[in-house]
Amino acid sequence: KLIPLMILNALEGKPLPVYGNGANIRDWLYVEDHARALDLIAERGRIGETYNVGGRNERRNIDVVTRICELMDAIRPQADSHKRLITYVDDRPGHDARYAIDADKLENELGWRAQENFDSGIEKTVRWYLENQWWWEPLRKGYAGDRLGLLNEKRKASA
Repeated sequence: KLIPLMILNALEGKPLPVYGNGANIRDWLYVEDHARALDLIAERGRIGETYNVGGRNERRNIDVVTRICELMDAIRPQADSHKRLITYVDDRPGHDARYAIDADKLENELGWRAQENFDSGIEKTVRWYLENQWWWEPLRKGYAGDRLGLLNEKRKASA
């Protein structure tokens, strides 16, 4: 959710909401690497086994958002940096500080490795969104990236 929301909000000049101080850590994986891993598991994985797919690309959320801003500044420059759109919002209650993936089993048993590093994958992703408005624009009409968990809270508070 983070990456598409940040790209599209930056493109539209909307705030880039970052939970808390942005220190939450995730392991990022380029979509085509993920698809290759799933194909490999389906073809050569042991039946009944579980394989974790990870990119060995742990980054803080704020670093991901900052990199997206840098790419947007280079690809779609504006008068001011897209970084001006970064807005810190209250963190979700119970939000995990870190999601870590141990992909050793997939790498050792099946020989899978991500082909993209974080920088190459995020640049390809940003460019894909910028070049494929036809795909995401209809989705954006029904959902503008609002924080869904707050909708019920707002209803309860006004009831």
